[in-house]
Amino acid sequence: MSVSRHFSLLLVCSVCFGGFVAIGCRTVPQERADKQTREWSTHWQVDSAVLAAREQQRPEVNYREELVPAYQLPELLIAKDGRAITTSSDWENTRRPEVLNLFAESVYGEVPDPPDSITFNLAALDTTALDGTSTMKQIDITVWKMNESLTIHLTLFLPNAARKPVPVFLLLNNRAPENMDPTRQVKSDFWPAEAVVGREYGIAGFQVSDLDPDHHEGFNNGIHGILDETRTGESWGTLAAWAWGASRAMDYFERDRDIDAARVAVIGHSRGGKTALWAGASDPRFGLVISNNSGAGGAALSRRRFGEKVARINSAFPHWFCENFKSYNDREDDLPVDQHMLLALIAPRPVYVASSNEDLWADPKGEYLSLYHAGEVYALYDLPVFTDSLPPGLDMPVQSGNMAYHIRSGKHDLTLFDWLQYMSVADRLGWRE
Repeated sequence: MSVSRHFSLLLVCSVCFGGFVAIGCRTVPQERADKQTREWSTHWQVDSAVLAAREQQRPEVNYREELVPAYQLPELLIAKDGRAITTSSDWENTRRPEVLNLFAESVYGEVPDPPDSITFNLAALDTTALDGTSTMKQIDITVWKMNESLTIHLTLFLPNAARKPVPVFLLLNNRAPENMDPTRQVKSDFWPAEAVVGREYGIAGFQVSDLDPDHHEGFNNGIHGILDETRTGESWGTLAAWAWGASRAMDYFERDRDIDAARVAVIGHSRGGKTALWAGASDPRFGLVISNNSGAGGAALSRRRFGEKVARINSAFPHWFCENFKSYNDREDDLPVDQHMLLALIAPRPVYVASSNEDLWADPKGEYLSLYHAGEVYALYDLPVFTDSLPPGLDMPVQSGNMAYHIRSGKHDLTLFDWLQYMSVADRLGWRE
């Protein structure tokens, strides 16, 4: 579907703000809940042609809602000692640290001791980039421990016409380096520098492989080879290493006076989306967290066993998570966490989850449900949340307070349509005021 077709669909939404349906709080009176139902007049359903194609490709995988088993999610608002969490203070001081530790111990892994030093070097500067509209900076972020080092190559475009400091979108690029070509001889909607700068936002990115190669090599290379001493079942995997690199980029943003470090959005697609969520959960400095088609181990609920399951992801990508996560292969109900708890760790900061209708492997409904159930924590901050347990219609982006979601027409990808919605949310958050 073309971008123009996307926009025509958005225009039919009632009570819209920049293309989004604005809805009320989970605890609002019934008339407000009814109002949401009227605005959210259609719900997404699996396309029969897409379903048939996916089932033919992977007949052993469940893509049918009626085959999702009954499940019970872990309690978000019950502490380990059985106490009920009823206030945002209770959440921040008691339950949030518990949940964060559970994810570190059971899913993503615990980060080892920090390096000896980190240096930031301006490797390249072009104040007339993008036909004079932008300043391009290339920053080498070098991590040192003993006599070993590793460098993250961060590329950054800042709009020249915008008032400084500017908010920035940071992409964790898990695709080809050409997607982030600093010369802009190669352009890609995966990292649309021109479009983002044109909206007076900065755009940055780095290759996740700068931190760790995306294959199972025994954790001997990359940042693991530098920081790891001994490995246990709780030692960090590759996704956690990439997320750690995102935080090092944030270290740089805090040093650059041209950047509004309080308004940095971390964004990732697919495995990068899983990483962005963990980065946002573990580093509260990120002001907006965006998950694009992140699926299993990202935004999708594990207990639904829809599309990719825990055993499959651990088999195909044994390096992504900590070893402890493998003990839950085919035992999703025994996990001490589920992914709605990951999104809740981002509260009260804004979070955006996006799906695509052809990407049943990533379980679009499960991605939405994680956001829906995370609303329990957002409500503690008296923030509006989603009150409809069914995802919105196709190409109908929705936002409630600091939570946003859309399911887009098309395949597993990060597109210009996605980026336009993310920037629109930032606009409504007042990031360019």
